[in-house]
Amino acid sequence: MDTLSIRELKTDKEILEAFPVMNQLRTHLDEETYLGLVTEAMQRDMYRLFALYDQGNLVAVTGFKPMITLYYGRFVWVCDLVTDETRRSTGYGEKLLSYVHDWAENNGYQSVALSSGLQRTDAHRFYEEKMGYDKVSYVFKKTLDL
Repeated sequence: MDTLSIRELKTDKEILEAFPVMNQLRTHLDEETYLGLVTEAMQRDMYRLFALYDQGNLVAVTGFKPMITLYYGRFVWVCDLVTDETRRSTGYGEKLLSYVHDWAENNGYQSVALSSGLQRTDAHRFYEEKMGYDKVSYVFKKTLDL
């Protein structure tokens, strides 16, 4: 019997349940800021949050949003993908990212894209070697003085 399940997180309670795992990737966020950003992104930007459960325990989480740009066309942008640090290298990330691929295909999106921090060499190897991603660009960021 398969003990894995994937479920979309929609309520505040469900979103907060994913915080301990998401916080391993987004260490700069506290619970309140995290909840506010997720709910605003869901309302304004079509952000979707999904969790992978093993025997009822949340072990990995992904957040993504469908987008349309001139460069990529219709695609899904993976904003967040993280497996609990105590359960990495067990196939959970592959299962969850494959779910995103299926979701994108089933909803008429041509590709899936993401960015990954320069220091995350293990993640880069996973995306390129295990998941078949191509490295197509660098992402640049400028913080503005508001």
